[in-house]
Amino acid sequence: MTAKKTLRLNAQDNVVVAIADLPAGSPVEGDILALARIPRGHKVASRPIARGEPIRKFGQVIGFASGDIQPGEWVHEKNVTIGDDFERDYAFAADARPVEGLLPGEVPAFFKGFRRADGRAGTRNYIGILSSVNCSATVVDYVADEINRSGILADYPGIDGVVPLPHGQGCGMAGKGEAFDILARTQWGYASHPNFAAVLLIGLGCEVFQIPRMKDTYGIAEGDHFQSLTIQEIGGTRKAVEAGVARIRDMLPFAARSVREPISAAELVLALQCGGSDGYSGLTANPALGVAADMLVRQGGTTILSETPEIYGAEHLLTRRAESVEVGRKIVDLIHWWEDYTKRNGGEMNNNPSPGNKAGGLTTILEKSLGAVAKGGNSTLRGVYRYAERIDRKGFVYMDTPGYDPVAATGQVAGGANVLCFTTGRGSAYGCKPVPSIKLATNSQLFARMPDDMDINCGDIIDGVSLEEKGREIFETILTVASGKPTKSEELGYGRNEFVPWQIGAVM
Repeated sequence: MTAKKTLRLNAQDNVVVAIADLPAGSPVEGDILALARIPRGHKVASRPIARGEPIRKFGQVIGFASGDIQPGEWVHEKNVTIGDDFERDYAFAADARPVEGLLPGEVPAFFKGFRRADGRAGTRNYIGILSSVNCSATVVDYVADEINRSGILADYPGIDGVVPLPHGQGCGMAGKGEAFDILARTQWGYASHPNFAAVLLIGLGCEVFQIPRMKDTYGIAEGDHFQSLTIQEIGGTRKAVEAGVARIRDMLPFAARSVREPISAAELVLALQCGGSDGYSGLTANPALGVAADMLVRQGGTTILSETPEIYGAEHLLTRRAESVEVGRKIVDLIHWWEDYTKRNGGEMNNNPSPGNKAGGLTTILEKSLGAVAKGGNSTLRGVYRYAERIDRKGFVYMDTPGYDPVAATGQVAGGANVLCFTTGRGSAYGCKPVPSIKLATNSQLFARMPDDMDINCGDIIDGVSLEEKGREIFETILTVASGKPTKSEELGYGRNEFVPWQIGAVM
């Protein structure tokens, strides 16, 4: 029996997806033959499509034919345009449901985590070193390097490590307004993150982002869990490094007191990410992650979908699931802000997908977004948050972030995510200290090609593994990783350079 080489996703679709490379003349569907080579993961027309007619995948509009398309023809950039009249029936809250509890047969789930003084739960036990400004970034690195070279961490096996998190902002910006507020929320979100037992914040002294102002704004009192210093006040670079090392050494015994204990899965806050997406993302890893996300929500946990440029054209799938008209309208307001933001900066929303996305089979942002939204499962949308804003509701929520993965994940972590799942089809190399990042390969070829980076293979869904089975595997992996099992990116040491707060507004 010949293995099937194309996949129809919805009866209304006028394209099917190649799940293997199709040489010219290969059977497509029925008596249709491929008119040219169709790469794996790409689309092929399953009937005639007239110029201007909508192209449908997942039963949704992903673009419009820029010319007449024949059955068996490769459907991609050369014959597809995004148009400006795609369907947007927002139907606010039409599909909202009360938050579901456990289904029959499901039992309460637990992980072994760290209970912090503020009541939140951590999945890791790091000490963090933050910089208030790029001018103190080198000192931050030097302090961490000195601690790591000293070998003292060997005396504290219960501490996962010392994490330096320098960045490129903190000055050359206005001292008020949107850009400053974003940085402040991000810094405070990390300084108070439950995956850090203690944090040292190092500044220069004369920067716009003043440490005393941050402490006053957020009511921060220095103690065992939080310390700060500035290079200028302490007497220069060498003295700052010495002082920083001494502060970290003093924090180690305090951090070592934290021990893992059983904690309900309701305390997990899961960041949902995708990067380096391909034509398989919306078929395998993303919907499987959506199944796992719904499972966590039923346990009382929280899931965070983000990347606003990558829900563009699929936002109606979220507005329908919003628990209220007000929540749904917040999603639409974000879309309008991004349309204006990209226009002001000489771009457009369809600048996404990236070249790699297109090589993997994604043609328009509408198509990419439909796959990306699948990570959020089917739970009711209970809240919409600004970038790096503290998540204070249980269930499925949304945070406004760019689509650029390090920036998006930084916002989610600042908001309180204590574990992260990251789907990829092209092979994104990424990690996210202090939060473990579980990498999900959308296709088996990627999983075999990059075994040191990928945690779970979702490509076997194409071979018959159900979304429910894979979702359960992902959910169980989340619990195991939250309990301390290192992810592939943690084993590789990723996370030191992936702290990237969203830089918005004028750099002065």
